Amino acid sequence: MKNQIQFRCVLPNGIHARPASHLEKVCGQFQCQISLTNLRNGNTADAKSVLALVGTDTLLDDDFTLSFDGEDSQQAMAMLTDYINNEFPHCDEALDTQADDESVTLPQSLLRHQPILLQGKRLAPGIGKGVLVGYRDIDLNTFVTDIQNDEVTRFEQAHFQVCTSLEQAASKASGHEKEIITAHISIINDRTFIDGIKENLASNSTANAILAVVEQITTQLSQSSSAYLRERILDIRDVAIQLLTAAYPSIDINTDFTLTEPSIVIANDLTPSQFLGLDKELLQGLILTHAGSTSHTVILARAFNIPTLSGIEAKQCTDAINSQIYLDVNLGVVSTQPNEGVCRYFDRAIALGKQLSEKQHAFASQQAQTSDGKTIEIAANIACSIEAPAAFEKGAEGIGLFRTEMLFMDRSEAPGEDEQLGYYREVLEAATDKSVIIRTMDIGGDKPIDYLNLPQENNPFLGYRAVRIYPEFLALFHAQLRAILRAAVHGNAKIMIPMIQSIEEIRWVKEQLEIVKKQLTQEGQAFNADVPLGIMVEIPSVAFIVDQFCQEVDFFSIGSNDMTQYLLAVDRDNASVAKLYNSLAPAFLRMLNQVVQTAHQHGRWVGLCGELGADAKVLPLLIGAGLDEISMSAPKIAATKATLCKLNSEDCKVLFEQACQCPTIADVQALLENAAAIQENKPLLATECVMKPADFASKEEVIQAMVGNLGLVGRTDNAYKLEEDVWAREEVFSTGLGHGFAIPHTKSDNIRHSSISIAHLNQPIDWQSDSGDVDFIIMLTLNKAQGDQHMRIFSTLARKLIHQSFRDQLRASKDDAEIIAMLEKELAI
Repeated sequence: MKNQIQFRCVLPNGIHARPASHLEKVCGQFQCQISLTNLRNGNTADAKSVLALVGTDTLLDDDFTLSFDGEDSQQAMAMLTDYINNEFPHCDEALDTQADDESVTLPQSLLRHQPILLQGKRLAPGIGKGVLVGYRDIDLNTFVTDIQNDEVTRFEQAHFQVCTSLEQAASKASGHEKEIITAHISIINDRTFIDGIKENLASNSTANAILAVVEQITTQLSQSSSAYLRERILDIRDVAIQLLTAAYPSIDINTDFTLTEPSIVIANDLTPSQFLGLDKELLQGLILTHAGSTSHTVILARAFNIPTLSGIEAKQCTDAINSQIYLDVNLGVVSTQPNEGVCRYFDRAIALGKQLSEKQHAFASQQAQTSDGKTIEIAANIACSIEAPAAFEKGAEGIGLFRTEMLFMDRSEAPGEDEQLGYYREVLEAATDKSVIIRTMDIGGDKPIDYLNLPQENNPFLGYRAVRIYPEFLALFHAQLRAILRAAVHGNAKIMIPMIQSIEEIRWVKEQLEIVKKQLTQEGQAFNADVPLGIMVEIPSVAFIVDQFCQEVDFFSIGSNDMTQYLLAVDRDNASVAKLYNSLAPAFLRMLNQVVQTAHQHGRWVGLCGELGADAKVLPLLIGAGLDEISMSAPKIAATKATLCKLNSEDCKVLFEQACQCPTIADVQALLENAAAIQENKPLLATECVMKPADFASKEEVIQAMVGNLGLVGRTDNAYKLEEDVWAREEVFSTGLGHGFAIPHTKSDNIRHSSISIAHLNQPIDWQSDSGDVDFIIMLTLNKAQGDQHMRIFSTLARKLIHQSFRDQLRASKDDAEIIAMLEKELAI
């Protein structure tokens, strides 16, 4: 007898490969037949097949049913009801796509050079310069062949080879790359995919069987009303190419594609594997003629910072093949046959982008400290060893959290001691002498492991997870401790235990450490016996006995995400109550104060890991609380250091004390906003806005560079719109005043900090006015809120420039500070 339950799809991208693979694993635990029916279109599929599930075209807000037929239907219904309601909504998230709905006005600094431009759709931001190279498409029909001997063996060997290759690639990957490779593993092992090929093998060659199934699946996907699902066709094609090339290694399909110089690649589309095979040092940009914003290749391009544009046909670029071009995804254009002015524009834009990167890198390489010299360690959170080198390049002063449970996931058995040793050693060697906090496996809760067969729970976050499962899986825990202690001879390792709530638990962990150390000593293994031991502070009860824990452990790390939800009794993944989840709650701030002050009284170190640490607005509170360390995702480290150096630790301490006395979250937020407004105030005149001497060849380049600099120093959030405002004034009348001076000016909502910028040129340029050439430019960009000063400053400056002595004094100024001092005095600023 069939049983049936109905749900509504809440996944932002519908049921595509990644969430389908999660659902398939849950359904696969049961013997009964389980099918999913999309009530919008009537499509029905085997729920134990990823591709069949994707083929139902189940989109956001579609109603669907799950039907059960078999002996264990009741158990399956119970588990699937809980899973669909509580866990399935969190296995996918809205994709970070490059917004292309807002039109960009092309800057006059570019258009006035009369460029030849092709406009496309923005997919991954950035600007690239390189030789345009066409990628050769692979024609799958090349593999069509007659049936030969033992086709089943041919297919099985190819399947094994590709599966092994993908699993090896997944073990070395991280982030989006790992997610996409894992999705491909699900596809190549999918029962619909495999069974379809095997059925076709009875009367077809391996190639023809694969191609027949690919055609069937892609036809079904192409009819989807979801662009996201239509773009999954490329993933099917990718897996098929890998299978076919493995099955027929002798067929030459020109898969070798090597870049030999800085290049921009144009292709109808690239599979993820083809993209990963390109040299990222030489790849300066991509033009994918038919790719969409959710293509897995585009997701990878964003992760690797490769500018990517679509919507331009290959035939439009035929004449530019093997020629140097520019790709500006920020503007959504490709510039072919660039003249000298166009080249100077894009080279300047690239230079400004590099300056911004270098500026951030400069902060990355500096010691994290406040303006009054108080240091605080800014560390990185990582999930696999391959992330460590990049984290240190981005400025990490340590690893604040190595989530080792990721090493245990997406595999059929746990990693052995020696395999773990290799991963931990890689991170420690990359860190040199910097601290690496290795958190023991936080398995369970939202991270179940199939091969451990952990029980299903109604509230897994508060259930059987982390340190609570260690006694049952003692051999697994001992292997991890052994691996960490052995790796610790290669660097500065610390061990951190998650989900501790009692003194008894930490004492038990310490007993296990002593057992492991005795084993290693008896075996003659090299290990570090003095690795510091700490705990995650994520259970509220710990805050009340920190003084007792100080007698047992060496350090603490506050898990802001879990601590907030446990302290406030709010499931942050429950949309109905998520608005109540906020780490600015006064109760959380007081708890933070309690933990830090008590630990410091007993000479213990306290860090914080979690999303809160990377919030620039909250940073003053964390500094004021007296934390010793904050850890976050690596890309946010440089910006955090840049914010930190502007803060005064004593001011932060006062601010934190005030916040702890606030009665509501809104009061805390208002306190932070007022403090930020004071902190961010910039003077009208500053040396950061002086360019002397300057090598500009045209009026267009002057305005581009001066406005671009305002973006570089954080005075405007939209340099394109601010430049448009400056040019709008120039269109009314030229701002050349004669005697070699010009005063471009505007009142604009696009300038955050009103500014006077100065440029003294090496050589005069044509200002395109009756007033002659110009070599000294003073640009006024005032916010409309300060518009009353605009004409006062402009008229005063114009009157002063009538006098030769004033002009000569400006030109003769020896340095930027002297120019600033002179203008402040003469303009009464």
